[in-house]
Amino acid sequence: MSEKVELKDFITSREMRALELNAEYYGASRLQLMENAGRNTAFEIASRFKPEQSIAIFCGLGGNGGDGFVAARHLSAMGFKVTVILAGKAKEITDNAASENWKPLEALKETIPIHEVSDSTLVPEVNTDVVVDALLGIGTKGHLRPPILQLVRKINTTNAFKVAVDLPTGIDADTGEVLGEAVKANLTITFHKTKPGIERAKEYIGELIVKDIGIPKEFEKFAGPGDVSLAAKLRPSESHKGDFGRLLVIGGSETFSGAPTLVALAALRTGVDLAYVVAPEKTAYAISSISPDLITVKLEGKHLNVGNVSALKTYIEAANAVALGPGLGLHLETREAVKATIDMVESAGKPLLLDADGLKAFAEFKRKLNIPLVLTPHAGEYAILTGKKLPEDLKEKVSEVQKTAAELSAILLLKGSVDIIANEKRFKLNFTGNPGMTVGGTGDVLTGIVGAFLAQRIDPFEAAVAGAFVNGAAGDFVAAEKGYHMVSTDLIQWIPKVLDNPMSHVKVRRVSAKTG
Repeated sequence: MSEKVELKDFITSREMRALELNAEYYGASRLQLMENAGRNTAFEIASRFKPEQSIAIFCGLGGNGGDGFVAARHLSAMGFKVTVILAGKAKEITDNAASENWKPLEALKETIPIHEVSDSTLVPEVNTDVVVDALLGIGTKGHLRPPILQLVRKINTTNAFKVAVDLPTGIDADTGEVLGEAVKANLTITFHKTKPGIERAKEYIGELIVKDIGIPKEFEKFAGPGDVSLAAKLRPSESHKGDFGRLLVIGGSETFSGAPTLVALAALRTGVDLAYVVAPEKTAYAISSISPDLITVKLEGKHLNVGNVSALKTYIEAANAVALGPGLGLHLETREAVKATIDMVESAGKPLLLDADGLKAFAEFKRKLNIPLVLTPHAGEYAILTGKKLPEDLKEKVSEVQKTAAELSAILLLKGSVDIIANEKRFKLNFTGNPGMTVGGTGDVLTGIVGAFLAQRIDPFEAAVAGAFVNGAAGDFVAAEKGYHMVSTDLIQWIPKVLDNPMSHVKVRRVSAKTG
């Protein structure tokens, strides 16, 4: 399927990579997607040219090159005279799907001549009817380097009809910037959706066509490992303490010490450098005794009260994000202190996550805040927040949650058998997790994960989606190991595994009772 497009609906390069990873998680492998991309490219070319015409396909060593390998195989099968120019040596192809699609070409060397261009002196002369640019994909950043630069120049000097696969090499997919030099295509065949940089580089694009590669649009609404990749931060060797965030957890009371502890421990396992827990004095001492990794701030009294709030200012200003609510209790003084604390967090301009008792207290005076705000209610807390009972139908439920998100200018993460993460314009559904996670404290672990992402300056919507997936996946690993006999601290130990390899959750998906 193809269609000429007006640039209204697009996807960024990072979002596309995440979507492809999610598609693989839900069963559409990269090999399948690459086959569809290359095949559809070949069929589009075949619809415009006659068999036995000559086609030179310039291929890189990554996924874009893999699309070119597939196109070469199909075009050859349709009777075209195909030549492949590889930007490097075949042994340097490291992309697994591309490597698989290279194998048929090796067996077809007598039919499809191959030129391996390991340096710029080996660029062959090209006399052909059609040139296909499958050198670099949409993730390209920085100016082109040899031999890619020389191959781009060679493509541009030919008199052939030039076809770019996904995007002309040398164009930044997100900004449209020309990375030194770029292929000037007559036709650009992009996949799934167009990319924002295309509108800004029209003179290099030529005619634009969008091709389907077999990713259902529904997959854009499903949380998956790709969303974790959007939230996970790389750690450069020159990193320093504090570079990966400080989360301030305000919670606990005379009765509850476990909830804020779980939040802080989960945040540390997610990767924040420091987790501070602000709690009433005796509760704070109890939390300190649980783990030496936690820094506690000890408040006077048995519960948070208005008299404590002034003492919070220094810690709020030093934090990168604040999680407010777990284990606070709902004493009248505490509810008043929550309002004053939220005002202080707003004045400091810090992202805020409200959960549990903090969320219930907020319901009494709820309003839009001028800071990033994430709310993490379950159905009962949602009813307290809005005064409404959620409908049973999932689509209707999503619509209601989005309305509330719009009214509060917030991100809502509605916890349930299917988690709904929504703002005014977007929503995603998360299917990880299992019935064993009804045990107390799993929501606190979720708060810690999302709070950690917020402290690491991740977009709030992306932080909530990734947090929901990671929390549920950790619970699924525990269920696979222990059955439903889990406690919340079990989840914390699995957070690093999910973060490091979110695709590994594929192996335990059937443990979950959730269905998409």
